[in-house]
Amino acid sequence: MAFPFEFRVQQQIRRARWILGATSLIFLCLLAFLAHTLAQTGSREVELGIIVVSTETQAETILDRLKSGEDFTLLAKANSTDPTATDGGDMGKLDPATLRPELRDAVKRLKTGEISGIVKIPSGFAILKVLPPREAPVTQTEPANRLLPLSATGAVRYAPSIGGKGEADLAFRAFNKPAGYEQNLAELCSLRKQSLQTLTNELQLGLNSSNGAGLTGNSPLDMIQAHYALADLYAYQGQMEPAIEQWLVAYQIAQDQLPQAMAELEEALGISYLHQSEMENDVYRAPGNRCIFPPRPGIKYAKTADSERAIEYFTRYLARKPDQLDIKWLLNLAYMTLGEYPDGVPADYRLPLSFFESPEDVVHFKDIAAAAGINSFGTSGGLIVDDFENNGRFDIVTSSYGQCEPMHYFHNNGDGTFSDRTRQAGLADQLGGLNLIQGDYNNDGCVDILVLRGAWEWPQRKSLLRNNCNGTFTDVTAQAGLAQPATSTQTAVWVDIDNDGLLDLFVGNENGPAQLFHNKGDGTFENIAHSAGVDSSGFAKAVVAGDYDNDGYMDLYVSNLNGDNILYHNNHNRTFTDVARQAGVQKPWQSFPAWFFDYDNDGWPDLFVASYYVSVDETLRSYLGFPGNVETLKLYKNMGNGTFRDVTEEVGLNRVFMPMGSNFGDVDNDGYLDIYLGTGNPSYASLLPNVLLHNKEGKFFTDITASSGTGDLHKGHAVAFADMENKGSEDLLEEMGGAVPGDAHAFRFYENSGNRNDWISLHLVGVKSNRSAIGARIKVTVENRGQPRRFIYRTVGSGGSFGASPLTQHIGLGPAAHILNLEVWWPASNTRQEFADVAPDHFLEIKEFAKTFTTLERHPYHREGAQAVIKGPPPPASPVLESK
Repeated sequence: MAFPFEFRVQQQIRRARWILGATSLIFLCLLAFLAHTLAQTGSREVELGIIVVSTETQAETILDRLKSGEDFTLLAKANSTDPTATDGGDMGKLDPATLRPELRDAVKRLKTGEISGIVKIPSGFAILKVLPPREAPVTQTEPANRLLPLSATGAVRYAPSIGGKGEADLAFRAFNKPAGYEQNLAELCSLRKQSLQTLTNELQLGLNSSNGAGLTGNSPLDMIQAHYALADLYAYQGQMEPAIEQWLVAYQIAQDQLPQAMAELEEALGISYLHQSEMENDVYRAPGNRCIFPPRPGIKYAKTADSERAIEYFTRYLARKPDQLDIKWLLNLAYMTLGEYPDGVPADYRLPLSFFESPEDVVHFKDIAAAAGINSFGTSGGLIVDDFENNGRFDIVTSSYGQCEPMHYFHNNGDGTFSDRTRQAGLADQLGGLNLIQGDYNNDGCVDILVLRGAWEWPQRKSLLRNNCNGTFTDVTAQAGLAQPATSTQTAVWVDIDNDGLLDLFVGNENGPAQLFHNKGDGTFENIAHSAGVDSSGFAKAVVAGDYDNDGYMDLYVSNLNGDNILYHNNHNRTFTDVARQAGVQKPWQSFPAWFFDYDNDGWPDLFVASYYVSVDETLRSYLGFPGNVETLKLYKNMGNGTFRDVTEEVGLNRVFMPMGSNFGDVDNDGYLDIYLGTGNPSYASLLPNVLLHNKEGKFFTDITASSGTGDLHKGHAVAFADMENKGSEDLLEEMGGAVPGDAHAFRFYENSGNRNDWISLHLVGVKSNRSAIGARIKVTVENRGQPRRFIYRTVGSGGSFGASPLTQHIGLGPAAHILNLEVWWPASNTRQEFADVAPDHFLEIKEFAKTFTTLERHPYHREGAQAVIKGPPPPASPVLESK
């Protein structure tokens, strides 16, 4: 019996599940469209061999023997210290981009049969060879390490695919779709549901028909793959019981007929039982402190049976592979849910919490989302915090990745609580959207919204939502000229590229050219990316703007996943030149979040770029101080001469996390910008704490996650810093949740406990410049008691590349602050305003060209736990010292 639809996806599922191992699997889980993405990005998979020895002398000897014609396989078996030695150094088929940088660089110039030189890596000295392609497909008789993810030194161990994102996306791609579906949000939702159900039904039917005879082949490997795929489809929807049933059937087949597959199924079962335990104990809907890492004393689950089963399968796996850090980590987490960490964890597998301790206790946060009435529960998505109603209060707008999930609009009630006014705002039919950005594109004084869709998936239309200035929004995407063509994107930035006072829009796309929409001033846009020289194609994960050379024109930066990053210098004539190589900011090779910010307050915008490798193992190696195989975060210090210096290591950011949504703000009002990273990837195996990094006077960063109480283990996405209660300290808001319905999560609203440092809040209003004042520059000269004067710099914008803080700038000033001078530079008009003796701890509004500022009446909300220190009477309107 034939199943046409199943036949269309069978080969892709087979490739993605095990046969190609970890390299293809990462693209299935992470990029969610394996075959299409590999074809578009020009990925080059090659068969690789490796020999690793301890000393350079040994390596030189082996290299000489190889050059004299000795067999690579035999030399590897006899001499290599790498785990692949038993297989003659065979690492399997790999995309070189997944290797650590030095190995990747050595391989990319090699042809089949060629041997590299000696490459220094943390575990020794390596020699690589590009092996001939395999003449026959892998069969069930192959050794386990040929079927399953690699563990070789120098190759990244990626998170296993548990969660079904890849299968669900492949089902959508294979499904018949009407023309123009990418423009219809309701149609996209319907097609997602239909395709998912169709594949699920046909896999069920195929497996139930003559013991799987309806599938393409019914070897043990075929049957395991089919049960695995069906399990993942159930897991995608959060139906963990039937998912586990399918994995158990696959496990039984492996026990009876394919024992080399048992370890990976034990891994899958452990992860699935742990995820089911979390769902059973409702930690996704009502997380509280139960998923904050490190665990608080006395925290444990009420229902423990599934955690106990997870421990059973993790322990079985570790008996086979005792050195796998990521599984040890999950085992430790499972014991934490029982309240039995650390004593209950077998000593050989116990990971001490000391590696995660904070070196300082700076600030504390408490999640008050439920108390504040923010009842959002959904998958990963976007977040904007801003004053959409011009009433002096910050509202909250969110979106969700799920194509059937609507946006949410939370109106600030002014008493510390929020009301969901999504339907009243006209946003209930705005489905999907992984990211949101805000800006007043039509200069009417009301903040508009752009919704970005299609990232990791397939082209989908954007939504430009015009704020009607009455609490409602209108979708004007088509009339504005932004609907066609639909693209796959999650990243864009509002920026005035030519200082004409109108916000333009730069959009980074995946596997397609970037778009630069020039604002024509009549509510429409024109894509000038090609003539501007910014229409390069890559897999863009972040596009950000900043005037890195302080010439008054905003420059653009593009962060790419798998490829060099781009720094576009603004030529002042609506064209740009890529100067990334000269400036020294092309890396990391696999990048995600990025932004310009002045981390050391020297007046020159610096550049933060985060690497992104979907590997729990690599993140743990970073925490534990083990040698890693991937690039770390990058911080580039602006040298003021058109170049940047990589200061990552000297500031303590040579760390590996898994950051997605992230942003910056000043959690302790010391005047230096801190960093918060939302971490994760689609796999249920990716449980890692979100990360708060404290900026120590622009000299280095410390990890204060543990002491601050912000280390949620679940997927963190869009991040915003904002003083939500007018109390003078920035709270931390985060849209949580994974990429699949079974990984949905409650919103986090971390209330800042407050501090004794001073601050100032500045709301800038452009006149000749764009009304949002995006790109305006602020310089505060401040003197703290007993300390020399210093400068604090800010640029008006929403912060990071995934999540949007208010355009109103909250600026920490440090203790006992005396503001000597406050300067605003408006690049569009090239004018500067300066104000002397401004009192701290107040909310001010400054209009372009105005002679004085306005003190705004903002009162702290008197909800229990809120803290505020308003010092002294409101300051008088100060005269302008200089207006050029």
